[in-house]
Amino acid sequence: MSKIYYVMGKSSSGKDTIYKHLAEENPELRMVVPYTTRPIREGETDGVEYFFVNREQLAKMEKAGQVIEVRSYDTKCGVWTYFTADDGQINLEEHDYLMIGTLVSYRALKAYFGEERIVPLYIQVEDGERLFRALERERKEAHPRYTELCRRFLADEEDFSEEKLQEAGIRIRFENRDLASCLSEIEGFISRDKEKSKRGDQSEVL
Repeated sequence: MSKIYYVMGKSSSGKDTIYKHLAEENPELRMVVPYTTRPIREGETDGVEYFFVNREQLAKMEKAGQVIEVRSYDTKCGVWTYFTADDGQINLEEHDYLMIGTLVSYRALKAYFGEERIVPLYIQVEDGERLFRALERERKEAHPRYTELCRRFLADEEDFSEEKLQEAGIRIRFENRDLASCLSEIEGFISRDKEKSKRGDQSEVL
C-alpha cells in the first residue's frame, strides 16, 4: 500500500532541512509541491519549495475543485495563503510520496486520502534552541522580518499545542538535537514502515 510520509513541526525545528535530505536520499519517495501566495524568498525556486501563485490563480483552482486544503495567515507582511492541490501530482496507486506542511494540513490530507495513507513525521526542538535558530536564520536575510519571526513563533505554540497533537493522533516524535541522528532515526522509521506495509501489518511502527 502506497503512503504519504508527512514532515511537520514548528518553525525552525529543522523540518525543511530534513525534508530536503529525505527527498535527496530517498528518490523513490516522490515529492508533492504545495502552493502559496506569499512572496518568494531568497534561495527559493518556484516549483521546488512551493508553487508561488497569486490570489486570482488560487480562486481559479478553488472553482475547479482542485484545492484539497487551504490555510491563510494574517502576517505582518499581509495575508499569506498556503494550500495543497489535487493537481495530478499524487497517485497513491503507484507511488509513495514525501510532503511537508502543518498540523492543520496533515489532518485535512488524512481526511481526504484516509488515515492509513498518511504517516506523520513530527519534528520537535526545545523552544529556546528553536528561537535561537530562527533568529540566526532571519539575520541572514537581506531584509530581516523580526516581527514576523515573533508572530510565527507564538502562533506555533497554539498551532502545535500538545492538545492538538494528541487530537491529530501524533504519538511518535523525532527530536532534532543533532541533525544526523534525527535523520538516521527517521529513515529507519520509514524503512520499517514500508516493510510493514509490504507484509500488510497494520500495527504502529516504533
